[in-house]
Amino acid sequence: MMNRTLWTGVVLISGCLRAAPGEQTASATGPWTGQARIAWFERCLVGMEVGPTGAQSGSDPSDVGYASRFDGREVVRNAAAAHAEYLVIWARDGEYAYYDSRVQPKCPGLGSRDVLRETIEEARQRRLPVIAYCVLQYPTQTLREHPDWTMLDAEGKRMHPRVCFNSPYAAYVEKMLAEMLGYGIDGFHLDMVDQGFGPPYGCWCDNCRRLFEKEYGRPMPKGVSWDEDWDRMLELRYDSSAGFEKRLREYVRSVNPSATVDFNYHGSPPFSWETGQRPVQHAHIGDFVTGETGVWGFSALGVGLSAEFLAATKPGAIFQVAMQRGVRMYHDQTTRPLNDIRWELLTLLAHGARVTMVDKTGYDGWLDPVAYERIGAAFEEALAKRGHFGQKPVQEVGIYYSSRTRDWYGREKPADYQQSFNGMHKALTYEHIPCGVILDENATVERLRRFPVVCLANTGIVSLVEADLFRRYLEDGGNLLITGLTGSLDRFGRPLKESSFADLIGATPVGKLDSLDNHVRLPAGGDEDAGRLRGGIPAGWPLLVKGPALIYKPTTAAAVGELMRPHRTVRQKQGKEGTEWPMSADAPVGPAVLVNRFGKGRVVTFACSPDFATASEHHIVEARKLLGHAVRLLNPAPVVEVTAPTHVEAVVTEDAAGRTLRVHLLGYLSPPACTPAKDRPYVLASMIEDAPLYRASIRVRRPLRQVRAWNPTTNIKRQDEVVVATVNDIHEILVIEY
Repeated sequence: MMNRTLWTGVVLISGCLRAAPGEQTASATGPWTGQARIAWFERCLVGMEVGPTGAQSGSDPSDVGYASRFDGREVVRNAAAAHAEYLVIWARDGEYAYYDSRVQPKCPGLGSRDVLRETIEEARQRRLPVIAYCVLQYPTQTLREHPDWTMLDAEGKRMHPRVCFNSPYAAYVEKMLAEMLGYGIDGFHLDMVDQGFGPPYGCWCDNCRRLFEKEYGRPMPKGVSWDEDWDRMLELRYDSSAGFEKRLREYVRSVNPSATVDFNYHGSPPFSWETGQRPVQHAHIGDFVTGETGVWGFSALGVGLSAEFLAATKPGAIFQVAMQRGVRMYHDQTTRPLNDIRWELLTLLAHGARVTMVDKTGYDGWLDPVAYERIGAAFEEALAKRGHFGQKPVQEVGIYYSSRTRDWYGREKPADYQQSFNGMHKALTYEHIPCGVILDENATVERLRRFPVVCLANTGIVSLVEADLFRRYLEDGGNLLITGLTGSLDRFGRPLKESSFADLIGATPVGKLDSLDNHVRLPAGGDEDAGRLRGGIPAGWPLLVKGPALIYKPTTAAAVGELMRPHRTVRQKQGKEGTEWPMSADAPVGPAVLVNRFGKGRVVTFACSPDFATASEHHIVEARKLLGHAVRLLNPAPVVEVTAPTHVEAVVTEDAAGRTLRVHLLGYLSPPACTPAKDRPYVLASMIEDAPLYRASIRVRRPLRQVRAWNPTTNIKRQDEVVVATVNDIHEILVIEY
């Protein structure tokens, strides 16, 4: 059992973190001006966001029952009882203000009450920081008053309720922000600066046309053209979103420099260029980046990936992730089991995130007491474990994310690229190989060097600057894992005549298969590298590796196995039958894998896309295993090597000064689920009710001094450098001193 006295340096008072004697005091930035200015988000680990539900699709002013019981004092009392360290309170949505606003109508059900004032008055007594939630995009009520601020599509039709960020709307928002700042709030959560999540696309209004012509000296394209003019249009979209955010941030700072600003971020998968946000450009315009996750919308694997993606936007910076207590979406009135809440919360915290729990009230503003009981239990556990979160991650593989490939290869089907990225993350997670994310916008050689292996998952577009970056990384002893179409496309997503990567791969691409249901066959025997790549996969067996594939002609690389095209029926060749369902393997067309030495490093290239396959509907285990085998070929002796069941995620961190490693084990356990009534083959995720029971072994290639487990029920056995733990819980922390 781990010694709980580790946390005696901090004291919890009504949900707020207060320093022990001799420490600098944490305070909110508004009401307590006599205390040290440490921003709330720098000290707070977990908090709540609370807002009403019922007006998200519009509201009739006569509906006075809506939000009539939405009471700021009650929200604060419940949040504090649940151990929340800050509170994000809804102050304005698309229809109403929830305070006495002179700019936007107040929710009729409130009568003379002012929720924001109630919240502030109660929170001051508890020293609880209050953040005002303010909706930006989809301002339905505002656009009814100012329809000329609405985005226009390419045909000039209004795209209600999307607002143009280059319209006078920014000045309108500033008036509302000024009103809220007058209450003494500690900051803003501004949601959302997106430009839509799909077609139709905007904006072709007069303001945007003038800006485009001023910047580029030519008229806007007439629509989505995927050419140089559309490249300029994407830049205008990105810059418009960033400019709008920067203006609001600077306005808030001009009124109250201590008030914080954060924006709900949509630069990470599954979002794409459609939202108008790039991964790095839009992440840290506010004081920190805050994104959202959820099994219902991002998948169970997306929880850890979302955290790692946000961490990559500015390595070392604070980042926050919002999750919710409901089952399927933000506005449902359901409450998840405690273990389901614990799993998502503790997964995010293990990956280094700060976490906001979103609670949507009942229609009339009612607060679910069972939800707050479960949130309180989860938060209490998180705060008890806070000393074990936030250490430096130990990660073997950096998965490279190319926003250029997302935009220009994925285009209007971003999954064509992001499926490979997601599949690589899935494979590494299942194989218990700790991984992080590298973003093209802020990638440096120093950043690459943090990872023994860097993976380019179907990264079709690789610029000359990026190629040089990877050469330098390899020359210093780094290792590359390459899949699919990497390096075969120009900056507009068109096939290149010559690959920018041929010298690194040690082979020349001579063609692309026009199929996705491709197969790989690995032979028996061969050299040591071939044996490691095959591992336990049966020799001579054509295994389906669904995804794009290139045909290579080796130059300096050693070829392993065969890439095989699929059979096609007569009807398929005639175009009378589709090819979505995989056919069996036909003839070999080239090598399956290439192994090349470059500088002091090595490159393993899959002509196929086992990452795409791993995330696909036709995933087989052996496709995933290929990736794990390749990583172990490139990095045979990692500092920490975890073996556990596939439903257990491992997160490894290190406190080098304290010579301490931490291995977080997160067991995802839910019963099988059936398919929904529509949209097959999507599966409804079941909720976690029971804690899993499993055995994990951790090999640490350092002399071990001591190993401790957080849970008293965890059984630990040691043999030299191997630790074997039998765990019966959602989350376990193994603290390993060396």
